[in-house]
Amino acid sequence: MEQAGPRTRDPQARTEAGAGRPEACPRAARVPVQQRAAEADRSRGQGHTARAVGGPHAAGADRARGEHVHDGPSLSRPHPDGPVRPGDPARPVVQRSSVRGQILDALRAALGAGELTPGEVYSAPALGERFGVSATPVREAMQQLALEGAVEVVPNRGFRVVRRGARELAELAGIRALLEVPVILSLARTVPAGRWAELRPLAEDAARAASSGCRLAYGEADRAFHCAVLGRAGNEQLVRLACDLHRRTQLPRSSVPSAAVRTELMADAAEHIALLDALGAQDLEAVECLVEQHFGTSLPLGAV
Repeated sequence: MEQAGPRTRDPQARTEAGAGRPEACPRAARVPVQQRAAEADRSRGQGHTARAVGGPHAAGADRARGEHVHDGPSLSRPHPDGPVRPGDPARPVVQRSSVRGQILDALRAALGAGELTPGEVYSAPALGERFGVSATPVREAMQQLALEGAVEVVPNRGFRVVRRGARELAELAGIRALLEVPVILSLARTVPAGRWAELRPLAEDAARAASSGCRLAYGEADRAFHCAVLGRAGNEQLVRLACDLHRRTQLPRSSVPSAAVRTELMADAAEHIALLDALGAQDLEAVECLVEQHFGTSLPLGAV
């Protein structure tokens, strides 16, 4: 579990699990233009397409209607074979049946990468123009993010990205520990040893993501691993709650890899491997020690 704040560990003892070629840090997805949505907007006289290429005039039109327009570069689109580079030809993005689902994934990635700034207010029409869609799927996706606690509704303006302080992050981490630690300790006593080996590919995925030094990529892999561990309890509501808490603890910070971040993430990922080894060996004492270490006893509830 990636926690906020520094971790005081010996990185030399835990870097082997993260070995592998670093991967490019994913960037927030830009959803391609949805032709039917654009045509519908034009038929209603909203002119989204015209404003999308209208530069300052487009922003002026939105402000004239009292809407907040957050100027800035378009949210980036992932390249299927690697990061987008200047001059690369446009490549089609894999489509899903739900435009709302695409927008939700793209907004989550933008939040995790820090492309949407904490404290700023973003309107659905302005974000819709960045993505090339109407405001409706953006508004629906933002409502879901509001339920997850990532944004808050600002009446008649849009959605403000939540700014979380150190205390709130520590409290969320403490709640995660209260929820997950007892469950994992119980599972260590009840789940057959052989079943833990099934989760090793997820732990290895997290190690590869950690070796890239990208918090965004590691956050997704870390969440997948923890949810799979808790899934052994057979309680879907538990998994959903834990997944929601995990998302809330993710800081919108720069996704640019650095040596310090890479060391921190690789140490965290190595604990996944060690935990699976202890669970597979049914070493309850080692499991208890690793779980307490992994969830960070330096970040108890209300410590900050």
